[in-house]
Amino acid sequence: MPNEKPATLGVVLAGGLARRMGGGDKSMRRIGGRTMLDHVLDRLGPQCDGLLLNANGDPARFARFGLPVVADTVEDYPGPLAGVLAALDWTAASEPGVDWVVSVAGDCPFLPRDLVDRLQRARVAEDAELAVAASGGQTHPVIGLWKVALRGELRDALVGEDIRKIDRWTARYRLATVSWPTEPVDPFFNANTVDDLDEAERLASLVAD
Repeated sequence: MPNEKPATLGVVLAGGLARRMGGGDKSMRRIGGRTMLDHVLDRLGPQCDGLLLNANGDPARFARFGLPVVADTVEDYPGPLAGVLAALDWTAASEPGVDWVVSVAGDCPFLPRDLVDRLQRARVAEDAELAVAASGGQTHPVIGLWKVALRGELRDALVGEDIRKIDRWTARYRLATVSWPTEPVDPFFNANTVDDLDEAERLASLVAD
């Protein structure tokens, strides 16, 4: 792969509802005095040629981040694939020179700083059309690299076929899977419960900034 990686836009799927934490935006819960979204953006931002947030509802709640906020364009909140599609559509319309979008979850505060580079390199090395992250023997399909040109096929799958699970859709394409070590911290640890937030506080002390 050339030293210059392809232009890649990052989207944070930030609209997850913290039902197991009492409600609200999960990504706005705090770890180490900062929101999980702050941590995610700090880690992802330097790797990308631009960032946007995917969230439904009033975008003003994310105003302080100064980023575009795109809502799902598919009805009935069909899950993270709808967020990926919204990001692909936005990129095609607003950044026509960008062919790739990397998606991450807004509740993963320890994302690896080489995420985009390794996903892009694996995609090229394996002649793949998409790439996803893995750790500890588990794939994380929400953490993925997506080709903007596939947005029409993704919309057909979501709307016409009611496909909701990411891995059902990615199974149709050549997919590269890139694994990261889980020590000292799994970089794809995500906080879903109050106990997870406590664990994230503990893990934060093990992660070098």
